[in-house]
Parts: sequence; structure tokens; C-alpha cells
Amino acid sequence: MLTLSGVTHVYPNGTKALDNATLNIDKGMFGLLGPNGAGKSTLMRCIATLQTPSEGSIRFGDIDVIRQPERLRALLGYLPQDFGVYPRVSAYDLLDHLAVLKGIGSAGQRKDTVETLLNQVNLWSVRKKAVAGFSGGMRQRFGIAQALIGSPQLIIVDEPTAGLDPEERNRFSNLLSEIGENVVVILSTHIVDDVADLCSRMAIINEGRIVQTGAPAELVRVLHGRVWRRAVDKAALADYQSRLDVISTRLRGGETVIHVVADAQPEAGFEPVEGELEDLYFATLTENRRSAAAA
Repeated sequence: MLTLSGVTHVYPNGTKALDNATLNIDKGMFGLLGPNGAGKSTLMRCIATLQTPSEGSIRFGDIDVIRQPERLRALLGYLPQDFGVYPRVSAYDLLDHLAVLKGIGSAGQRKDTVETLLNQVNLWSVRKKAVAGFSGGMRQRFGIAQALIGSPQLIIVDEPTAGLDPEERNRFSNLLSEIGENVVVILSTHIVDDVADLCSRMAIINEGRIVQTGAPAELVRVLHGRVWRRAVDKAALADYQSRLDVISTRLRGGETVIHVVADAQPEAGFEPVEGELEDLYFATLTENRRSAAAA
């Protein structure tokens, strides 16, 4: 289990990126959901030993991650939001090189590892092509392959599906699901569907604070019978926002559709809808920002 207690990080310019983040993460897929700038990447870098938090503790099993980073690195697979590659090196050769850096010295063992991983991520047919020329989805699958070198027990993937087309996103999601059966996988994202599709447990982070944790289905249950929908004129949107608890606004078929949280029908014309994870996410962020403004 990965345990974070009171993790806080303040950058030299005074920005508090993390504020008393506390989490317990067991085996399986765990989603860390939050808007851009919420502190997700900072938290991932702290867990991955790429930076030391200002305060707090991080443990993985019996490993004190802050005091013993080299022990965690031996068990860690990490796919950052952006990763560079050598421009003219093939997928096979680059993965072989990364296996050397990960401590696999035997040529035979590296060959088995590289071939297995390239097949696992469905890149065997393009193993001789330069990774720099891969599509976005292929690069992400290569990123997972390098993260799996050495059979890690903790895998961190940061915004892995951003920019992928639907087909590649589906392929990548299936790959993550297979990986997450026996190890701890942390999926950091701002895409609600990624968490809804893949994760058995999740947390919502906003302005550096963990504001919700639990199983997605259980968290959504609090909205049962409390989400209402109506199409409104765009010119009237501000009026609805001033009078009702509007949690989301979106365009559908040229109409402005709002979702409102209320214990009973807020006004004539609203229809009930089944609350989804996206509604919970927006409702949580709205309440969190409202509380911060009132403080």
C-alpha cells in the first residue's frame, strides 16, 4: 500500500502546490482527478522521488519514500506527462537502452524483456522505427512499455490519454486495465471518463488539497435524485447561475444545457437526470471554490 500523510509542497516563489495531501492507495487502478494546476503533477513527482515535499511523509509498504528514494525507484514505473526520446533511435534499441539503465545487465534477459513488452503494448511490428516518428498514441504505449521494465510494483501515469483520438484512447485504457490487476497504478488526469472507465477508487484534488476520496460509484450515490437538467437561452445563463446551484454548462445540439444540484425540482422546465461522475466532479469543485471564496 502507498500511504501519504500530510504531504505539503511550497515552491521557492511561495506557491503552495500541495496542502496536507493524505491518501491510502492499495493495489489496482487509482484515479487522481483534478483540473489543470490542481497539484496533480506535483504530487506525482513527489511520489516518484523527483522532488522532495516541504512537509509530510510518503511510504510504500516498508519503504520511507522520502528517506529511501533509491529503494522505491527499484520498484517504480513512471510515465510522465511529457517524455523525450532520442530522435533517430528505434523503439527496440531505445527500450533495450532503458533496460540497461534500469539495471538489467544480461543481454539475454534484456532481449526477453524488450520483446515481451513490445508485444504487450502492440508495437512489435514497428520495433525498428524511430520512436520520434510515432503517433501520439504509439508514443504513449511505448511510454507504458518503458514504465513496465523491471516488473514494477508501483506505476504512475500522468495525463496519459490527453490528446489521443478515441480509438487510441480505448486501446490505451485496455492496456492500463490489464496492468492494474496486480500492482498499484496511479492514473493522474483531468479527464473524468478515464477515471470512470478504469478506476475502482479515486480522489479529487483541487488547489493542492484532496477534497474527495472513495469508490466512484459510492461517491456518485450522494447525488441520486438531486441532479436536474434544462436547456436555457445563453442570454439567461447568468441569471440561472445567480439563483441556482449550477454545477455545469455545456453546448448540445446548439443549445445551452445546464445541470443543477437541488433536493427538489428547482423550477418548472427542469427534468431529473441520473448523476454521473462528471456531475460529482463539477459539484465538488464548485462547492470547494465557493468555500474558499467565503473563507
